[in-house]
Amino acid sequence: MPVRGEFRAMTSIGFQLYSLHAVEDSLPTVIERVGETGFEGVELAGLDDADADEVGEALASADLELAAAHVGLETLEEDLDETAETYRELGCEDIVVPWLEPEEFESVESVEAAAERLNAVASDLAAHDLSLHYHNHDQEFVELDGEPALSHLLAATDDDVGLELDLGWAGAAGYDPLAYLDEHAERVRLVHLKDYDGDAGEAAVVGEGDLDIEAAVDSVRDHGFDWLVYEAEEGPDSYETLTHAADVVRTYW
Repeated sequence: MPVRGEFRAMTSIGFQLYSLHAVEDSLPTVIERVGETGFEGVELAGLDDADADEVGEALASADLELAAAHVGLETLEEDLDETAETYRELGCEDIVVPWLEPEEFESVESVEAAAERLNAVASDLAAHDLSLHYHNHDQEFVELDGEPALSHLLAATDDDVGLELDLGWAGAAGYDPLAYLDEHAERVRLVHLKDYDGDAGEAAVVGEGDLDIEAAVDSVRDHGFDWLVYEAEEGPDSYETLTHAADVVRTYW
């Protein structure tokens, strides 16, 4: 097994800005605050009221890279060209669909229909030099024909549709997140670092749940994925969430 840090040049550590979506500061200010920590980049969850120039200036000032951007599938379907141009101007290379409704995963047929939509958007984004990924929650792990719906989605989507595996939600759904990551590593470039309470079936504060964080970090580095992105569900209105995230980075990264 490679020693810790061997893939440091390949794998970077990022912060999902949705983790602070309820703070009162503007998005550029939040980005500046993240730049004061040990993170190397951020993942966007919308631009709020900021324009692309303001966000770009904040990223440059904070010396942060743009790991990826979460954009709803409907937005991509309805306004792909303008959306793609906006994120390309920010230097973004990866667009992530953050959520699909639970009913999309109620049957193999509904999963295949969702896959068709993702394939179509991925093809259109490729013309803008952007890659598409899908980020899971727990609804994607309902079993269909003996397999989690997410596995059916991966089988039905083209190989160039990536998976941003959220370790916490996979664990909350009752699966071994690192085993699932290993199984589907060829479709992964982005991973969400999130903890979980397996008994409660819900997300947990990173470091206070059932996720083996050290093993998760080692796995991501061993695979040489592009980004490990910290995301918190709790405390979106407080910079204490960022302080805790920075502590985790100092401890494990």
